[in-house]
Amino acid sequence: MRREAWIVWAGVAVATSALGATSNYNLEEAIRVARAHNPDIAIAEKKVQAVRGELVEARAGYLPAVVSSGRYARRERQGDTSLRPEDYNANIRVVEPIYTGGATTSRIAIAQLNFSKATAQLSAVVDRVTMEVRLALYELLLNRERIRVREESVAVFEQELKTQRERFSAGTVGELNVRRAEVSLANEQPELIQARTDLQNSYLRLGTLLGAPTTASGEPPFAVTGELIYEPRHPDLGECLGRARTTRPELRAAEADIAIEEKQLLLDRSTTKPKVEFFTGYEVYNERDPTLGREFNHGYIVGVNASWALFDGFATRGKMQATQARRDAAVQTRNALRLTIEAEVRSAFLDLQQADHVLEAETKNVETAEESLRIAKGNLATGLGTQLDVLQAASDLTRTRTTRLSATYLHNAALARLDRACGGRPMASGERGVPNDQGSQVLSLTRPPSSLEKAK
Repeated sequence: MRREAWIVWAGVAVATSALGATSNYNLEEAIRVARAHNPDIAIAEKKVQAVRGELVEARAGYLPAVVSSGRYARRERQGDTSLRPEDYNANIRVVEPIYTGGATTSRIAIAQLNFSKATAQLSAVVDRVTMEVRLALYELLLNRERIRVREESVAVFEQELKTQRERFSAGTVGELNVRRAEVSLANEQPELIQARTDLQNSYLRLGTLLGAPTTASGEPPFAVTGELIYEPRHPDLGECLGRARTTRPELRAAEADIAIEEKQLLLDRSTTKPKVEFFTGYEVYNERDPTLGREFNHGYIVGVNASWALFDGFATRGKMQATQARRDAAVQTRNALRLTIEAEVRSAFLDLQQADHVLEAETKNVETAEESLRIAKGNLATGLGTQLDVLQAASDLTRTRTTRLSATYLHNAALARLDRACGGRPMASGERGVPNDQGSQVLSLTRPPSSLEKAK
């Protein structure tokens, strides 16, 4: 019993450990998890499976059908007659369509086009979810780094407040210095609270995309590894526009819509043509007239069925007019979609250029802010400046470094949107901006000085 109890407790411990384990995801792992568990992708995959079933259904038009039917009736007699009151028959037939006026071919073509459309829509959903995961993860890394920056900044102002209080106690500074340090610290603390809230919201958004909702405790069931690093990639606009026109899955789906309506037009026209089918089978029936033989009969049957709708009240004409209108609307939708995609590509390029300009400006601005802090400290030491100048310079330095970090996020986010707009990662025309070996320096430039006594 004791051994069995140890086995049970060991199993419970292993299960608890497995349930409590937290997964660590980098960008590639997060994208892979999203493609496997994102609900939008799962829905799109089910739609592909449904359309595959429609294709099987359409192909059944080429195969023979086996049908059976039966009938039994008993008639009430109003006078003398030699006919038997019962009338019954039962048969089983094999029916093979010979000519359908192109209906079967059109149905199969439409089903194949619907399958291609559903596949393209699945690719579009995957591309969109991939972009959203990249944006959510970049935003999460940005907010996490903002917390670090704000925590370090709060620590700097707390140290300054402590220093000013000690000097005030010693009588070397006035009460105004203490109050200013308190105000600066109070102004920085809400920024830290906001950064922490933004990080929690980022975890919620990323968890929704990964199909991993927040646990009952409110903590995310996963952790994100890595840092927000500048990606020095600048594709060519013309190459991206050309790639988007040829590879975007939304355009393939729109082209499939046009082709579907064209095939639907042929299907509508097939109702004006004759239908011919061959059948053979076995039948059991009764003979109502006793003079013609015994009542129960059976035997093989073979024959041909043919039908031709010569006039249907212009129903087919109306149906074809509606299909033609839908086809023209599909063409207009495709053309409008092309313009929208080109706008997406150009918008991503504008965002990319904006982020690069901000990065370039803020790189110089960080150096200027550091120099301003050194000058303010020097002026304060020589009596030419005030403590307010030092506090303001420290705040400016934190703000410029935070802005540079945000520009790094905007650059990577613009690349994510551009990759989605192009239907894949475009080739870069050349590298400019921050080199690869400086990518790891981006984060260090965002952090505030360790103290107000000396700047980095």
